Amino acid sequence: MNDAAPAPTPAPHRARVRAPELIGKGGWLNTGGQQYTLADLRGRIVVLDFWTFCCVNCLHVLDELRELEEKHRDTVVIIGVHSPKFVHEAEHQAVVDAVERYGVHHPVLDDPELATWKQYAVRAWPTLVVIDPEGYVVAQHAGEGHAHAIAKLVDELEAEHAAKGTLRRGDGPYVAPEPVATHLRFPGKALLLPDGGFLVSDTTRHRLVELEADGETVRGHYGTGERGFTDGGRDEARFSEPQGLTVLPDGRIAVADTVNHALRALDLTTGVTVTLAGTGNQWWQGSATSGPAHEVDLSSPWDVAWFGDRLWIAMAGVHQLWTYDPGAGTVEVAAGTTNEGLVDGPVAEAWFAQPSGLAVSTDGERLWIADAETSALRSVDREGVVTTAVGTGLFDFGHRDGAADQALFQHPLGVTALPDGSVAVSDTYNNALRRFDPASGEVTTLATELREPSDAVLVDGDLVVVESAGHRLTRLRLPEEALRVDGGAHRTQRAATEVAAGNLRLDVVFQAPAGQKLDLRYGPSTRLLVSATPPELLAEGAGAGTDLFRDLVLADGITEGILHVSAMAASCDDDPANEYPACHVHQQDWGVPVVVTTGGVARLPLVLAGMDEQG
Repeated sequence: MNDAAPAPTPAPHRARVRAPELIGKGGWLNTGGQQYTLADLRGRIVVLDFWTFCCVNCLHVLDELRELEEKHRDTVVIIGVHSPKFVHEAEHQAVVDAVERYGVHHPVLDDPELATWKQYAVRAWPTLVVIDPEGYVVAQHAGEGHAHAIAKLVDELEAEHAAKGTLRRGDGPYVAPEPVATHLRFPGKALLLPDGGFLVSDTTRHRLVELEADGETVRGHYGTGERGFTDGGRDEARFSEPQGLTVLPDGRIAVADTVNHALRALDLTTGVTVTLAGTGNQWWQGSATSGPAHEVDLSSPWDVAWFGDRLWIAMAGVHQLWTYDPGAGTVEVAAGTTNEGLVDGPVAEAWFAQPSGLAVSTDGERLWIADAETSALRSVDREGVVTTAVGTGLFDFGHRDGAADQALFQHPLGVTALPDGSVAVSDTYNNALRRFDPASGEVTTLATELREPSDAVLVDGDLVVVESAGHRLTRLRLPEEALRVDGGAHRTQRAATEVAAGNLRLDVVFQAPAGQKLDLRYGPSTRLLVSATPPELLAEGAGAGTDLFRDLVLADGITEGILHVSAMAASCDDDPANEYPACHVHQQDWGVPVVVTTGGVARLPLVLAGMDEQG
């Protein structure tokens, strides 16, 4: 019998790079006013979450991290590094609001000038970076779907650094802000009830609130106010950041239960909420796109509207429109390819970018869409054709009135059909209510100095606006003459990558996490889609393929633009004894600004999975 203790398992070899300091002009949130450096966090495992609050993929990651945050509260410190895309997101108060709105329960560094983003060579929202207790970067992951790999890495780091004596346990730096007493907290959408009252999605408090016709007096609540996914009566049901509301033909209220990835129905006569569609799980590439409603995963439904003979769903999480057929009890994709961008045409070929608001035109012939990430007003007609009325793409925005082809919005979340055939747009990040008139082709401004308007309903010739960051409904008289505003045009500001003219090799760096392997059972497990703005930037290399590399050719005469890259890889647990291994999807979209220079690079690497996965 051998009584000798077994040799300790050697720590896995990882590439280690000293982590750059955390700097941000906006300072720290959720720390009780304390400012932190990496030295203050030495001994803890630090996960940096580079996010921006417009990005639905970033919101998905916030939800993915909740379990990790709770399980490893004494060893792991998650720090959100807020790195803005839109001008509005660089405003400090807007970041403060977003941190509360989305239930961020960890410290956040407000980095309006992208200083830390640049230090860590981040290229996409969201990106996660893991720093070990000794202050070294050991992993970087772009995109969502990496919670499983990070959880495994955290377990390894805990064991390794506990053995070395370099792990420090204890309370983290998070300090919860003081709660504020208001009837509503970051409401999302509103619905006019038959008796003149309102039903409002009280998003941050995970409930629905019924108000009197004055828009202030509370009649009652539906839901416990605690985040969850439970059917039942008004004091039993649970929601998770609900948004859109509309009336179904049977009189019940359809609810887009966004973070539960579900469609719910509220019966106002009984107060009972039931689930119409969704499993509670987020849809991933390769999942079913149609079928029995209770068996198909959804992804961040943001708004709903009854159009034709179906309930249409703005499926913000996958950049599509879906429909629900209550008679058949089924859901299916109605428009969009899951590629993020602005492409018009037949519904099966169109691209969207976080559709977040829906409204049926007064003649019933068109469904208007607030396409948030392209800052666009779009529509789909009964023939199944998607067109853009206002908006140019993912990175161009502003507050400019005038002809529709020159007008600009900034991340609108709501649309409202008006009796004269025009459309009111809740221009959220411009803090304004705008109007598009199809007859004249003009965009005007109806009101300014609203606080992140996210929806509006028409009431007796007035518009009642959901001021989300104002925590209230505001009644506005429709003006006879609208304002004319030219606040200028903006483009997302990020450092451009200098590339050489001609040939450019694109490499998406991915290796399956430790203990996993690429899933090749049903053919290629990777996908790569490449396009450009302007499209003429690419002479060769645009389109879809299954390899995670592409030889691009940049066109002569075009010296700058944006490369749009979408990559996906599927991996499964590598356990021969398990007949049904757990599988994981890793996916990310990049918009990489490039400028052609004499000394530019001829290779563009983009990291889909982190350094810990490269052996």
